[in-house]
Amino acid sequence: MGKFSVTHLDFYYGPKKTLADVSMEIAEREVTALIGPSGCGKSTFLRCLNRMNDTIPNTRVAGQILLDGQNIYAPGLDVAHLRQRVGLVFQKPNPFPQSVRDNVAFGPRVLGIQRDHDELVEQSLRAAALWDEVKDHLGESALGLSLGQQQRLCMARVLAVEPEVILMDEPCSALDPVATARIEELIAELKKQYTIVIVTHNMQQAARVSDRTGLFWLGELVEFDLTPNLFTRPQRETTERYITGRFG
Repeated sequence: MGKFSVTHLDFYYGPKKTLADVSMEIAEREVTALIGPSGCGKSTFLRCLNRMNDTIPNTRVAGQILLDGQNIYAPGLDVAHLRQRVGLVFQKPNPFPQSVRDNVAFGPRVLGIQRDHDELVEQSLRAAALWDEVKDHLGESALGLSLGQQQRLCMARVLAVEPEVILMDEPCSALDPVATARIEELIAELKKQYTIVIVTHNMQQAARVSDRTGLFWLGELVEFDLTPNLFTRPQRETTERYITGRFG
């Protein structure tokens, strides 16, 4: 069994079904990439994994998602604890209008994590490959950082609450190639400790950073395989047409 085990997942926005019968195993301490055209359901699927879709009115889920064998949609489940275990990095960097230090310490303070917060801030910034760039500016506003630095700060903010899984929704879409390369290097380092699921439109990025890749198409998981297999020996015609740019 994987870190996540997803079985026959359906998702509805009101009467509209946007995910249909999605099943996959997400392996522990691997990078799983989700690719596909805009509007195909990959970000919706990602947000099902930590129930962020619960914040959207008139949505519902059918099927099952297990995290370490536990149904994350079970009645009475502590959703705040789930989101501590399964952190989410958004498409656009969203630092709080506070100091660098307070951005990283925010989660541990809210959750009452009983550790030295200065130590946790340094540890998280080091893990996000940002410490050397900001260690002399911890009291300054996070909004003064570059976009690439802001995105790594948002990763440090997720890491500070000591998650097990990191979800990333197009984390490089707003970044230049140099900042993108830094994030990709960071992903390779983080997977030694964390399970990572990344949504990306960039197929080259999926090929570079992931161990397994899933192609979503019109709300369905068309194909899911080891990344080298999916890109070099796809089993489905839709996959082949998509990765060669011949779909439509």
